[in-house]
Amino acid sequence: MEFDLENPFTSLEEQQSDKIPHLFASESDHMPSQKFIQCLKFTDFYPSFRHEAVSLILLAQFSGNFEPSIPYLAVTYLDRFISRQEIPQGQPWVLRILVTSCISLAAKMKNTHFSPSKIQREEGFIFDAQTIQRMELLILDALNWRMRSITPFSFLCYFISLFKLKDPPLTQALRDRATDIIFDAHNEIKLLEFKPSVIAASALLVSSHELFPLQFPSFKTSISSCEYINKENLLQCFDTMQEMVAMEAHESVMDTMSSTGTPISVLDCKCTKSASEKMDSSSSTTATFRPEKREIKRRKISGFCSESRFQLSRIQQC
Repeated sequence: MEFDLENPFTSLEEQQSDKIPHLFASESDHMPSQKFIQCLKFTDFYPSFRHEAVSLILLAQFSGNFEPSIPYLAVTYLDRFISRQEIPQGQPWVLRILVTSCISLAAKMKNTHFSPSKIQREEGFIFDAQTIQRMELLILDALNWRMRSITPFSFLCYFISLFKLKDPPLTQALRDRATDIIFDAHNEIKLLEFKPSVIAASALLVSSHELFPLQFPSFKTSISSCEYINKENLLQCFDTMQEMVAMEAHESVMDTMSSTGTPISVLDCKCTKSASEKMDSSSSTTATFRPEKREIKRRKISGFCSESRFQLSRIQQC
């Protein structure tokens, strides 16, 4: 069945059609494998690998001035790929070619021009067009060529309709806030285990709790009663997402304090030198998107394999 995955329901009649069960039944095919999700709890390599890859993708969003849907789709490809393909350790250039290729594929799906040179400007590796294309083929093969991904955005319209809001501006405000939360949720590895529909429903609940606290209980009842949603998973995802939003709000306040130098209370004035040093040290490790200018020795990677089909483990740096 073919329809727009980002906005599959354009009318009330379509929301009542057989598109709904088909969409919910298909979403698991567009997720990382469950085996990989469980593996994340017992390994340090893949969480670290993913964190760095997502940071590079988001950095590319700013340097390439992409619309947010492109890096979001790129991260979706990344998660599905690394859950199905073993990644060799100790070869940092593999992460770079994977990030570049995921962004390239996402840009093609959005009919957006993509120049790899822009996102490789600050990196220590440069990949030629043939190398990127071969990596794209490997990704396509691992994903079974399912590039029209089902994401949480596919379900927003359906769940919003359950709220029966009659004020368009309020409806748009709810959708906009939920959209922002969904974009941010892609950074949280704990949310990988939840289906796109559950993430969409949870984002709307968090948004409604912020914007319409008095109506939140009825909104929660409406979504919890949906036959396609596992209530237990919904509550777990909602709690995790609330923690994520609260943490982001806290970090935003701390960033504001740091930039203004204004303490919240008298107690904040009594920060010891050692505490200040710890804060400076931690901020340097989290400033992912403001890399310092540094001298980089560029290495050109090209032609890592002559066959059109290959395994990532066979890639060799030239």
